[in-house]
Amino acid sequence: MTSVKTQAISGVTTDAENISMKVYPSMAGTGLGRLLGNLYESIPIKINGIKLSHLLFPLPLSPLSLLIYFWMKAFGDRFVLTNRSLQVWRGLGARMSAQVPLGDIKEIDVAQSPGQVFYKAGDLVLFGANDSRLLRLGGVPRPDVFRQTILKGRDARLQNDSALATIRARKPA
Repeated sequence: MTSVKTQAISGVTTDAENISMKVYPSMAGTGLGRLLGNLYESIPIKINGIKLSHLLFPLPLSPLSLLIYFWMKAFGDRFVLTNRSLQVWRGLGARMSAQVPLGDIKEIDVAQSPGQVFYKAGDLVLFGANDSRLLRLGGVPRPDVFRQTILKGRDARLQNDSALATIRARKPA
């Protein structure tokens, strides 16, 4: 008796979940971080091309900024994009708080609050079927880049699933 073995397709897996990208939110993901961001952007007058508020406030408030930074590393979220889902993990431990399969994501909007401008960060809002809100990722640095990466991962996941379904539908000769 001969067994039928399906031909491997480069990059196509049926069971493994691999990490594509990890993103740690900036301080713009916290209320205090956004408050500092608003303060840092508060005086638009420029001296030699640099805003006056950038010269006055960041250095004296750096101890507070460092405290927020270390707090977020120890107790904050991190966003993990895999070849199958987008996950939100809490703190330094291994505790997942949310997961959205890539195939469920229909669209992703970028929402930027005024306090996030200084950090070049924003929130990503994920929408599913019927424009239902699936998840909000707060304080993502360079949100447009992460948005595109998620959308490309989603498209690859859908194409992968379609290819595997086609292969499974073939009848052995």
